[in-house]
Amino acid sequence: MSAGFLPYGRQSIDEDDIAAVAAVLRGDWLTQGPAVEAFENALAARTGAAHAVACANGTAALHLACLALGLGPGNAVVVPSITFLATANAARYVGAEVAFADVDPDTGLMRPEDAAAAVARAQAAGWCVRALAPVHFAGQTADMAGLADVAASRGLALIEDACHAVGTQTQGADGTWAEVGACRHGGLAAFSFHPVKTIAAGEGGAVTTDDPALAERLRRFRNHGMVREPDRFTDQDLGFEPDGTARPWVYEMPEPGFNYRLTDIHSALALSQLGKLDRFAARRSRLMDLYAHRLDPLAPLVRPLARVAGCRPAWHLCVALVDFVAAGRSRGAVMAALRARGIGTQVHYVPVHRQPYYRDRYGALDLPGVEAYYARALTLPLFPAMADGDVGRVVDALAETLGIA
Repeated sequence: MSAGFLPYGRQSIDEDDIAAVAAVLRGDWLTQGPAVEAFENALAARTGAAHAVACANGTAALHLACLALGLGPGNAVVVPSITFLATANAARYVGAEVAFADVDPDTGLMRPEDAAAAVARAQAAGWCVRALAPVHFAGQTADMAGLADVAASRGLALIEDACHAVGTQTQGADGTWAEVGACRHGGLAAFSFHPVKTIAAGEGGAVTTDDPALAERLRRFRNHGMVREPDRFTDQDLGFEPDGTARPWVYEMPEPGFNYRLTDIHSALALSQLGKLDRFAARRSRLMDLYAHRLDPLAPLVRPLARVAGCRPAWHLCVALVDFVAAGRSRGAVMAALRARGIGTQVHYVPVHRQPYYRDRYGALDLPGVEAYYARALTLPLFPAMADGDVGRVVDALAETLGIA
């Protein structure tokens, strides 16, 4: 791929992926059919969760998680400010407030002490904090054991934003490894299958959980809030014939939901891609190791994200931490120079608490770890189709642009 333009991320689609989608198009079901259930079963088996509920995208997954937990006005959710808008917006969709947390400036991850401080600030403001929403940023996991302790001591639920981390594994205190999405510490885990993620569905998402009651609520809320089981009908005249036979066409809506269903077309692609997850993760890991090796001589001006102990990441992003001030180059100028060389970059992310909506709602916040991370973040190309030599091309261009070479 060395001769062409290198975007920061892209999907890897093979002929068998195309064949899987074509088979759905030739079949009887384009949506609400067997491919959806097949993908859900495979994802549950892969993650080790009891339940996987597929949905339209990662944002829908986060929204469904908030709905399933019954979050609403008067509640608050702790969210790290280094994340995509969706993590915070999902709380606002249900009327809950967002208590923004600081992060480790070298990993972009919310730490237990960051979560505890955010809870304390929220409670001081009179909010009822109901949940923590840690983000497994770039493919590395937050300290879920520590965050689970924070949650348990305060009676909070856990929503893992695992949209970056399908395929990532973490080591427990007993030394065993578990896949992200196993919900080892309870709660729910939300995934995204956007094309730049580790596996692609086009658009798509899912939520995993071990709690059957939460799984039932997830399924109901993704389908307009409808129930079709006769034993749950409350209107006997509507739901049953005079002889007590259930009317097969009847459905009830105890409370409104959304049309967040995933189609069979997207599910077929996601299922095909899931079968390649190990290969994709291994290739991304190989590229990240090459980046670490090639970036090492550029320290301290440029460093990769710090590695998290007890984590085997299925890397989604390659974030370099660049001291633009010391280099005497603005980030915008560096990105433009790299683009001119055929190298696409991005910044993940603009701190969410600085977005106009949240700034106007909550005012200025002092989150020094967030600001230190954001000032240095630059996302470099990372996707399985990259050649080993592409890493050298990217790092050499970055070094020359920064005036290091």
